[in-house]
Amino acid sequence: MNISTSQALFEKAQHFIPGGVNSPVRAFRAVGGSPIFIKSAKGPYVYDEDDNEYIELINSWGPMILGHGNELIQKAVSDAIQHSFSFGAPTRREVEMAELITTMVPSIEKVRMVNSGTEATMSAIRVARGFTGRDKIIKFEGCYHGHGDSFLIAAGSGAVTFGTPDSPGVTKGVANDTLTAPYNDLAAVQKLVDANKGHIAALILEPVVGNMGCVLPAEGFLEGLRKICDEEGIVFIFDEVMTGFRLSKGGAQERFGIKPDLTTLGKIIGGGMPVGAYGGKAEIMNWVSPLGPVYQAGTLSGNPIAMAAGLTMLNYLNEHPEVYTKLELSGHKLVNGFTNSMKKLGLNYTINSIGSMYTLFFTDQAVTDFPSAKSSNLPLFGKYFHAMLDRGIYMGPSQFESMFLSTALEDSHIDRIIEANEESLKEVIG
Repeated sequence: MNISTSQALFEKAQHFIPGGVNSPVRAFRAVGGSPIFIKSAKGPYVYDEDDNEYIELINSWGPMILGHGNELIQKAVSDAIQHSFSFGAPTRREVEMAELITTMVPSIEKVRMVNSGTEATMSAIRVARGFTGRDKIIKFEGCYHGHGDSFLIAAGSGAVTFGTPDSPGVTKGVANDTLTAPYNDLAAVQKLVDANKGHIAALILEPVVGNMGCVLPAEGFLEGLRKICDEEGIVFIFDEVMTGFRLSKGGAQERFGIKPDLTTLGKIIGGGMPVGAYGGKAEIMNWVSPLGPVYQAGTLSGNPIAMAAGLTMLNYLNEHPEVYTKLELSGHKLVNGFTNSMKKLGLNYTINSIGSMYTLFFTDQAVTDFPSAKSSNLPLFGKYFHAMLDRGIYMGPSQFESMFLSTALEDSHIDRIIEANEESLKEVIG
């Protein structure tokens, strides 16, 4: 496969952009080689600068539920552009978007638009602190909530120790207010809460993790967290930037029947355009300025182009429940195909999946948290990634990412992915 143009672009980019990319995972450091520079996309395909075609399993890290270049969303964006790109003032679509979100997501009574998932999670934490008058938060090892300072904290050496900054530029003061627990470990959470009575403002997690690979909550885990938060007056936050509107119309909280106090959203509510939102109980959201004392603002928040794209996407999902049926069927077919191939090859790698999210972990351990995810054979994943790429399948370039399916994938595409997976596994295991 010729990727000479991508290689040349990457070489040039490194002179002007840190690492040659605008988000670290894109650099292919985890898998080796040069990143592929994408020129265009349509339906289930992306095309690179050398005109190679790939069936892709990233879908812009989740939002392209209907595939790339959906005609309805393209038309909505085109129509909105005729009226200019940004106003920095209220628009009708912001109101319509907020109303639609509150009707679709079970726990959201009021919602505020922002420009990214990171903005949403940062804002949700600030509101929780303002609402409770407390400083500390609990996060989970392996969950990613954007690059806000409060979230770039590594776990301490014990269950009740403070974390340490995971990135230069994050202060020790911020780290001291961030407590980290293992995912799926209720006892560890209870221990943190007991050691910090009356000081914890919020507990935030991905209800289904997508950022250590796809990892599902253990039975009773979310329910247990809800109970602890209720008992301790802690604001319970679901980061549904990936799962919102993907796992069901109402996201993971609808699928699992658990209502958080606040929810953060992104990606999908812009139909793929830069956007985010946070919302939840009215009594908490009423603390947000100008109604309340917690300040948060954004010149481009509620951008009319992003709102036009997102409204079209959400209205379609709301009115077409068959989307979720198709996503479920595609997910089942792909995972069953992968499982059968591994049996044929005598392999015992782990596949975690739910609906249209999945990860193949190169480990024979059950993957339920970050330590078990890290038991994966990373060099082997890198070889597998390139073997799939050579066969025209474009995946996320990291073992610790979920893959995402779209309704643009037909049975023939799933068959090709399954075939490429089996051939790639044969190649990398020798």
